[in-house]
Amino acid sequence: MTAGSFDFTATLPRKRMGAGVLITHPDGRVLLVEPTYKAHWEIPGGAVEADESPHAAATRELLEELGLPLRPGRLLVSDWVPPLPDRTEGLMVVFDGGALAEERATRIRLPAEELRGWAWCTEAEASQRLSGLLARRVSAARRARADGNAAYLENGYPIC
Repeated sequence: MTAGSFDFTATLPRKRMGAGVLITHPDGRVLLVEPTYKAHWEIPGGAVEADESPHAAATRELLEELGLPLRPGRLLVSDWVPPLPDRTEGLMVVFDGGALAEERATRIRLPAEELRGWAWCTEAEASQRLSGLLARRVSAARRARADGNAAYLENGYPIC
């Protein structure tokens, strides 16, 4: 860009973005974390910061939340979430964290100010602990992993 030129991209709308990771036990149960600041459980992950890629955010969050230096694999889900009165619209992505061996799971260390605990959960248990939106997203991520595909969702529902 030359001096005095106008960057029209600075005027475009901005979206909230989050990146999560689907990590499973070798038996297929999903790793969930229990935040201290909300009623529902989550998958590991969090907000994508300014000038940070979603993959870098997922990697950072795994280290911050679990104390594990894991590098997520491929993209499983992109989910556009509409705005609510107390929340802006957003784009949420889920990467494949693979299966975590029991020996590596013993190394999980949680930040007490952010997370109360973690658990391996069956799909039924996850549906009870997660918000409806996140339960749909996690189910779609599990299907995408099994099928070798990536899923596009809107509000947790597949549209194509």
